[in-house]
Amino acid sequence: MKKTLTKNMVRQAVEEAYNETKTLTGGKNADYIPFLANINPDLFGLSLTLPDGEQFNFGDTDYRFGIESVSKVLTAILILKECGAEAVLRKIGADATGLPFNSIFAILLENDHPSTPLVNAGAISACSMVEPKGDSDAKWQKIINNFTDLCGSEAPLLDELYKSESATNFNNRAITWLLRDYNRIYDDPDMSLDLYTRQCSVGITAQQLSVCAATIANKGFNPVTKKQVFDESLAPKITTLISSVGFYQHTGDWLYTSGIPAKSGVGGGVLGVLPGVFGVAAFAPPLDVAGNSVKAQAAVKAIMNKLGLGVFNGDQVEITD
Repeated sequence: MKKTLTKNMVRQAVEEAYNETKTLTGGKNADYIPFLANINPDLFGLSLTLPDGEQFNFGDTDYRFGIESVSKVLTAILILKECGAEAVLRKIGADATGLPFNSIFAILLENDHPSTPLVNAGAISACSMVEPKGDSDAKWQKIINNFTDLCGSEAPLLDELYKSESATNFNNRAITWLLRDYNRIYDDPDMSLDLYTRQCSVGITAQQLSVCAATIANKGFNPVTKKQVFDESLAPKITTLISSVGFYQHTGDWLYTSGIPAKSGVGGGVLGVLPGVFGVAAFAPPLDVAGNSVKAQAAVKAIMNKLGLGVFNGDQVEITD
C-alpha cells in the first residue's frame, strides 16, 4: 500500500509532538557521570530531516549535549565500512543481549563474542577494530571524521565530559579486560577504552543527529552535504543493529509501540531511522531506569503514531511538497 504525506503534514506532526511532550515529567539525569548530572533537565529539542535535506526543528535543537551511547551507531558504521559486514558479525556479533547496556554478565554468557557493537562491550571492541592498529591519534581522527561525514558538520569533544567519564568508567575498565581475556579486543585494551570514552564525550546537537539518522535512512547518502558516506548495502545492516538493541532491554517494547528503529544515549539523545522516509532525533536529559530519555522517547513515538508510520507496516511512503 502506498502512503502519501505532504511536508506540511510531517512538519505539523513534529510540532504537535513537541508541544504535547514538552511538559512531560519523570525520569532523572544520569547521576553516575557528574557532568551529566548537572545538565539542565528542562532542555528539550526535536528535529526531523527529510531525504532532500529539509529539516523541522523545535526547541533546543542547537544545544550541544553528550552523544554518549548514540556514538556506538556511528562507529559501528565506520567498522562496517573498513572491515565489512561479515567481519563485524564474526568478531563482535549482531545479537541483542536482553540485558543493560553496561552488562558484564552478558559477556560471561556469550564469551564467544561481545554480542553487538551497540552495547558497551561491543562498542569498545569496535574501537579496537578501527585502523590503523596501535595508532590512537590516527584512529581518533577516523572516528571524528566519520562523525562529521554522517552529521554534516563538525562535532567537538566536550573536554569536561571526557574527564568526567574517564574518572568514573570503572565498569567499562572491567568490561575491557574481560574482553581481552576472551580475545575479543583487537588492539591495546587501554587505548580502545580511551577511544570509546572519547567518542561518548563528543558534543552533538539534535539537528546534527537528525542529519545522521537521515543519512542512514537515505542509504548512506547525506541529504545535507550530498556526500555518499557509506555504501548503500550497509544501510540495512546498521538499521538491523539499531532495531535489535537500540533501547537495550526495552527494545522490543519500543519497536512494538513506536515502529521505528532508534538508539538512545544516557546524555538524553535519541536517534531514529525510518528507512527511505526520514531521520529523527530528540534530546532531553531525564532518563528512565534503562537509561533512555523519557521525553525524547515520547516525542519520537508521538510523531510515528500521528503519521501512522512504522518500519513493519509494509507501506511505501512518499513525502511530497
